[in-house]
Amino acid sequence: MGKIGLQIKATLENIEELKTNHPNYAFFLKIKCTNCGEASDKWHDLTESEHVNEDSRNPKGFNFYMKCRMCSRENSIDVIEGSNASYTEQDSGKKKTIVAFDCRGVEPFEFSPRSGWIAKATENGPTFEDIDLSEDDWVEYDQKNNNSVGVYEFESDFIKMKK
Repeated sequence: MGKIGLQIKATLENIEELKTNHPNYAFFLKIKCTNCGEASDKWHDLTESEHVNEDSRNPKGFNFYMKCRMCSRENSIDVIEGSNASYTEQDSGKKKTIVAFDCRGVEPFEFSPRSGWIAKATENGPTFEDIDLSEDDWVEYDQKNNNSVGVYEFESDFIKMKK
């Protein structure tokens, strides 16, 4: 099938770096079958550190595996090893690919960020763990530097990547 990149865009306030809790972060995706076009109405999660459906064809398994309920085609998605990237203060307000997926038979069309994000405050400020971005905004107070920190206007989309 191909490589699909997950791009995010956000406005960062006094945040030096925003990243997922890789490799244990659960990506919640809505997907559609590329064979029959059946789109899921529920969220599917995949985590790079977890593998399912090991068999003789693929002894290490997949990060996500499912059979299409319409056409019965077997589909899988894997996080491409080493493709995880941080979103930094230089990226603020711009789109950036933070992870790439190897999609076979399905492709994601919607992403829900949820919890498990890590944000490092600027000026050697604290690191905030297990941030929940399900509301597309997050705000906290950096007591060390006496200023507010936040992630605002979180957006995401998917792009087809060159091989």
